[in-house]
Amino acid sequence: MTEREKAMELLKKYNREEFHIRHALTVEGTMRYFAEKRGYDPDFWGMVGLLHDIDFEMYPDEHCKKAPELLSEAGFGEEFIHAVVSHGYGLCGDTKPTHEMEKVLFATDELTGLIGACALMRPSKSTKDMEVKSVRKKFKDKKFAAGCDREVISSGAEELGIELDELFEETIMAMRSCEDDVNGYFE
Repeated sequence: MTEREKAMELLKKYNREEFHIRHALTVEGTMRYFAEKRGYDPDFWGMVGLLHDIDFEMYPDEHCKKAPELLSEAGFGEEFIHAVVSHGYGLCGDTKPTHEMEKVLFATDELTGLIGACALMRPSKSTKDMEVKSVRKKFKDKKFAAGCDREVISSGAEELGIELDELFEETIMAMRSCEDDVNGYFE
């Protein structure tokens, strides 16, 4: 069994709802995309993306607090655990994202939710024909996908040293790169 298969098994042990598994797969693909573009190990970044919400479905009140225990028991090291926990900075934890990978996860986690909601509103139900202006418009509408924290997305872009539109564009491209695989998983 590959490391990825083991991680998928672990994800499904603590997450049963399609929504959470779909989000994990989307963030995995998004992280792989950003890693490849920035010259990092896409397998490591992807695995962090896949397991970033490991504790969210079963332990929502302990999100990012239960994850270290679950991941440690599964054999993941401190660097991996720090990366996972840091995506909850300011929301449900105080572990600050320090590595570039952690900053990307922090910036894109909420944004993938917003972009995914935007895609569902399109006739195509896809990111493949989505434009930045569509995301920008929905980003400004606080009632749309209200659970996606705009402040986190904005501060994530700032931490990465990029403009919001650039983060929107890159995240749309990242989601396009994995959309077929994510959808294929559920067919």
